[in-house]
Amino acid sequence: MTATTFRVERPSIPSSRGRTWPHTSPAGLSWPTLTSTVPKELVHRSAVAEVMLTDWEREDDTRFRVAAQWPRGHSFFTPVANGYHDPLIGCETIRQIGLLLGHAEFGVPLGHQFSVCDINIAVRPQHLRVGWAPAALDIEVTCTEMKSRGRNLSGLRLETVFRREGHIVATGGGSFSCMTPGVYQRIRGNHTLYGPWHQLPLVSPAAPQSVGRMSPMDVVLSPTDEPTRWQLRADTRHPVLFEHAVDHVPGMVLLEAARQATASVLERSSYLPLDVAANFKRYTELDSPCMIEAERLPGRGPDDEETVLVTGHQDGELVFDATVVAGSHGV
Repeated sequence: MTATTFRVERPSIPSSRGRTWPHTSPAGLSWPTLTSTVPKELVHRSAVAEVMLTDWEREDDTRFRVAAQWPRGHSFFTPVANGYHDPLIGCETIRQIGLLLGHAEFGVPLGHQFSVCDINIAVRPQHLRVGWAPAALDIEVTCTEMKSRGRNLSGLRLETVFRREGHIVATGGGSFSCMTPGVYQRIRGNHTLYGPWHQLPLVSPAAPQSVGRMSPMDVVLSPTDEPTRWQLRADTRHPVLFEHAVDHVPGMVLLEAARQATASVLERSSYLPLDVAANFKRYTELDSPCMIEAERLPGRGPDDEETVLVTGHQDGELVFDATVVAGSHGV
């Protein structure tokens, strides 16, 4: 199956890249080119502040270029390891790219549901430093493994290369499934947004610095009697992790749980995740405890990197697993 099968006319959404405005000053000088984000609806965000993407264009049937911007400071994706951009903002960027292309280039209607099946990112620290301006990113995207259900796109995989000022800052990818509201309803059963289920009471957070955080509000782990085992703490009031109403735990919350569990196991309040790779096996529900476990894997990399395997189980079933490679930065 090729991307050509799903090619649709790009919707009439104004492009921001290279757009100049006709207004001139009294001296006859034009205003500079202005930039805006892509429509927030195309990346399933309710707040414009949480949209990382600023523009996109098609190069051919399977390749695209996407522009993005990472802020110097973010309310949740704060700098890590003494001044590096948080690599998990790269995972959020990949997530948004999958949704954007699904809707804007492959004809998936708004209101259809997307699920992230797996996601990964690997960063190059020498180009990841927070600078004096937001990080402007030019992202090369290649779409593969296109799947269909009838004439509709039902899944795709994408691979990305992030460039910053011409330098590769990260590589990564992920696979996505998408489904109609009717299919989603059948899959989710009683666990849709307004179904007959009740969210668990919010459990107490782990000590923030023990999991690499400054605020208890940002902690997604609750301690147990075992030092490498926690209960997932899903605070649906969190303005970024639960940016809009959902009927299950978002994948980005599970990625954050993996990052925090790694910090705890390594006993490092600040570290740079060099490589993060996660697989999401099933929906993680909000009405049943999800237990997070972390295992420090043996051996170290050539630059003293350490690797941690994190898993999540709910009702006796594996819901996700993730490996996190921690660099020596910030030690």
